[in-house]
Amino acid sequence: MHTTSQYAVPIAQPEITDEEKRRVIEVLASGRLVAGRWVGEFEERFAAYVGAAHAVATSSGTAALMVAVEAAGIAPGARVITTPFSFGATANALLHRGARPLFVDIDPRTYNLDPDAVAAALDRAPDVRGLLLVHLYGLPCRMDAFEAMANARGLVLLEDAAQAHGAAFRGRRVGAAGAAGIFSLYPTKNLMTGEGGLLVTNDDAVADTARLLVNCRSRTPYIYEILGYNFRMTEMAGALGATQLTHLEARNARRREHARRLTAALADLDWLVVPYEPPGCLHVYHQYTLRVPRVRDRLIEHLNAHGVGNRVYYPVPIHRTPLYMREGYGTARCPEAERAAREVVSIPVHPGLDDAALDRVIRAIRSFVPHRS
Repeated sequence: MHTTSQYAVPIAQPEITDEEKRRVIEVLASGRLVAGRWVGEFEERFAAYVGAAHAVATSSGTAALMVAVEAAGIAPGARVITTPFSFGATANALLHRGARPLFVDIDPRTYNLDPDAVAAALDRAPDVRGLLLVHLYGLPCRMDAFEAMANARGLVLLEDAAQAHGAAFRGRRVGAAGAAGIFSLYPTKNLMTGEGGLLVTNDDAVADTARLLVNCRSRTPYIYEILGYNFRMTEMAGALGATQLTHLEARNARRREHARRLTAALADLDWLVVPYEPPGCLHVYHQYTLRVPRVRDRLIEHLNAHGVGNRVYYPVPIHRTPLYMREGYGTARCPEAERAAREVVSIPVHPGLDDAALDRVIRAIRSFVPHRS
């Protein structure tokens, strides 16, 4: 496997400004290293950014998912519809709670949950208690359809927006539509703190419970009210996140411009499919993902040879991984997710690319010969 440093054009390249470095050094010098001023400021700024009443900082996106599932009231044993085509933490958060994922297939154009397939699954399984959506690769789900389903059936609606900082559906940023939404702050994300996560919500009770779960504490010191965790964000991460947030819109704009250039240069190739951005959706291109039927693996070899970073997100649908096979999910029928896993590959789109790097990516792809003579 190639590492990022082995590529002339890496698949990801975290951007850290001198100002961000200075903030972190200031925190280290202060001696206040956990859950101080900067974490609180980051929470307030991010809540305002996505249009939520509350944001709760966590140690990772996975921690935020686990807290969101519990704080939103998903009970052990409850069935929750989610996608098989995502990072495993999405479904794992349900298993950690003792809930049962119900995997439903994806839309082949967006790679997000297919609203029609979800509606059909709800008709077949009226005991479902929640929907856990994923805004994959930075593209918003069809929130109008999913909110209508949740409202009509009294379902808990959760958003995994780990890859979708700043993405919007019909002008409203993702994350704050349902009971809770989460974001990851992993180094490759559009907004990053090294490690970290955020839970956002408009529900005061969900926010209160989330804070108790994250801090393993209670309103009165050492008087424990619920079984919590230690999922706190460090003050260094808070300082980095609060400062990075001021650059998020500009960095997302660069991602979108890079995606526009890639699409303009590659859309005429009949052996691949460029990303689709439906009307009303603002895609923030955490990943620029091509669909390459039949010759995906050969293209990957070609890109490696030309120094162009690439990654398959995700090569095996969650329900086909060993853990979920053992848990009895191997019989789930999700043919579009399985086909996508065989055909997708992501290429560089991050804001650190310059014109020369983009041109190198484009030349490498256009020089690939898909049909052997």
